[in-house]
Amino acid sequence: AVCNSNPTPCKDPPDKLFTVHGLWPSDSNRNDPKYCQAPPYQTMKILEPQLAIIWPNVLNRNDHEAFWRKQWDKHGSCASAPIQNQTHYFDTVIKMYTTRKQNVSEILSKANIKPGRKSRRLVDIENAIRNVINNMTPKFKCQKNT
Repeated sequence: AVCNSNPTPCKDPPDKLFTVHGLWPSDSNRNDPKYCQAPPYQTMKILEPQLAIIWPNVLNRNDHEAFWRKQWDKHGSCASAPIQNQTHYFDTVIKMYTTRKQNVSEILSKANIKPGRKSRRLVDIENAIRNVINNMTPKFKCQKNT
């Protein structure tokens, strides 16, 4: 979606995975708070190899850290209560992605939904995900390209 809605060409990974774009907290009204007060972003060398695969900067593969900093400042800073700090925020994303129940690439692949420029019905994507997350409804933000 990011690649299709952005004028900057994406640098697709060779293995064509669905990757994380963000972990966005929402409140009880399903609103997404942004730019809350939290300690500033700090480099996380130990998590970077995993994050570069599952949460890459698809617009600039040479600067993942700028993307992660933006995600922390905009969204992670508002995840307090369940999320304790920046390391916990990024580690949560890694754990969500690498466990079978929340690896979206694996879930969609099993439903024969693979990355590419083919249009998909939202209900098919939603049902594939719902089937493995206890019938909970995933939250989607759709973008139209022209």
